[in-house]
Amino acid sequence: MVEAVQRAPAEVKFEGELKALAQADDAPKPTGWLLSPRAVRRFVLGDTSLGVSQKFFGDDGLVDRAIVSLMGQQGLMLVGEPGTAKSMLSELLSAAIGGSSTLVVQGSAGVVEDHLRYGWNYALLLAEGPSERAMIPSPLLTAMREGRIARIEELTRCAPEVQDAMISLLSEKTVAVPELGPQVEFRAAPGFNVIATANLRDRGVHDMSSALKRRFNFETVQPIADAEFEKRLISLQLAERMDGHGVMSDLSEDVLDLVVTVFRDLRSGVTREGATVPVPSSVMSTAEAVNTAHAAILAATYLDGGAVTGAQVARQLRGVAFKDDPEDARKLRAYTNHIAKERARGSRAWAAFHKAACEDDAI
Repeated sequence: MVEAVQRAPAEVKFEGELKALAQADDAPKPTGWLLSPRAVRRFVLGDTSLGVSQKFFGDDGLVDRAIVSLMGQQGLMLVGEPGTAKSMLSELLSAAIGGSSTLVVQGSAGVVEDHLRYGWNYALLLAEGPSERAMIPSPLLTAMREGRIARIEELTRCAPEVQDAMISLLSEKTVAVPELGPQVEFRAAPGFNVIATANLRDRGVHDMSSALKRRFNFETVQPIADAEFEKRLISLQLAERMDGHGVMSDLSEDVLDLVVTVFRDLRSGVTREGATVPVPSSVMSTAEAVNTAHAAILAATYLDGGAVTGAQVARQLRGVAFKDDPEDARKLRAYTNHIAKERARGSRAWAAFHKAACEDDAI
């Protein structure tokens, strides 16, 4: 069934790897965990001896600290810039520890306390009265009852009163259901914990209270520091995205290097030659680099009928760089007129990029 959906959950997509890890797993494991912490680490960071692929590229120490956090009483909060693989890491950890990554609450202004606790099937409620059969458990309550990991995406986008409901859930590990009786409550089974994520750019949307912060261990997910790691991750992501197309225009090493270099330059504000460049307000993350390269491949494959060049990258970059700040156009134009122009003298990929960028009226 993996081929029939655009994106399968991690426990389905990597089912073979999880089985191989489980069979070879003889290390001690916490109560309620399907894999030992060592096996969870190998699932995330890769193990060539078992044919397990590396899925998270970045700070290996962060992965270790995240695993340790989930063995304790506090939840795990992953914060960072958009596109730094916070959600992917939370999905991988949930799949390896509890066997399910789909117990998710997507934070937004529309989330109410019922989304964290439980709701009701009102047809059954009216017909039978309050009963467990009429209850609709939240993903969080389901995770508590089954001893799994619950995920809360973009927690700071939830209203303060919704966030406050998390305090007692994380402290008491209990959900009381007074509608079923004064003593009815569901307590968390071993293995339960919570992974939440928040974007640093959303800071101030709904700041977390100090009481709620104390219930989490915080880990900051940084952009990939190593350019070769970033190139490798982008290549893997592109191969996965184009797998179902049957045909794919070639993405040469020089074009891949161009994509990575453009995003790293504009993300950091400093080129590899040491020149200073203006940083766009838009997110220039690895995820956006993958999106741009993917769009360039699609354009070359289905519209241009040839290999991917710097021209397709330049044309697709505008969809990333131009979000809501007109000033970003000026910044990208300055980058094109100075940095790309100079590099075009010695590189076909950069020459194609510079020419297409200059021909584009928006750039």
